[in-house]
Amino acid sequence: MVYLIAAVAAPALGPVLYRLLHPHPRAAGLVDGFVYLAVPLLVAWQVLPHAWAEGSLVPIVAVTAGFILPTLVERASHVLAEQTDNLALVVGISGLALHAALEGAALGPGAGGDAVPGSSDAFALAVILHRIPVGLVIWWLIRPRFGQGAAALGVASLMVATLAGWGLGHEFLDGLHSGGAELFQIFVSGSLVHVVYHQGRHDHDHSHDHSHAETDS
Repeated sequence: MVYLIAAVAAPALGPVLYRLLHPHPRAAGLVDGFVYLAVPLLVAWQVLPHAWAEGSLVPIVAVTAGFILPTLVERASHVLAEQTDNLALVVGISGLALHAALEGAALGPGAGGDAVPGSSDAFALAVILHRIPVGLVIWWLIRPRFGQGAAALGVASLMVATLAGWGLGHEFLDGLHSGGAELFQIFVSGSLVHVVYHQGRHDHDHSHDHSHAETDS
């Protein structure tokens, strides 16, 4: 239960870091650089082990398609460009929420969690620690464009999904360890990378100039 509480609370530390660092231009630049590095690493952490275990290039193709497809749509129609970014962001957050639900189920007693010492402790700590940058990434993406309320909902979705996964238990975990569900997560991971490097870079190039003037309304 301690691990569950920590895993639920960890994403909230991301917005705290953003609030502390972003008003300072030099620190804001470090945050931006961290996000540009962290998101591809998080995606690689999700995709590469799956590709290695399956001995297949399908996960690599799926994440590449998730990255390229929004770009192709944007190039086909400038009118759809902003809507495509917003849709890719929603899809990306939904993938993170699904992943959070799976982690919540994996932390439950029926799937390990506190009931299994040793390796389960390391897994729980890994879940808790990587959720801090995930919360930061969500806030970094949503806050400049949609405001603090929407960003808070994005972070809260991870918390709710974690609790839902924990409540549903290992049956939910087993049911979603299918090829289709895992490939969906991988595909939306690619779309999240697209959003970070396209929408995120654009938003934060402009927001840095006004970082001291931003309010939390």
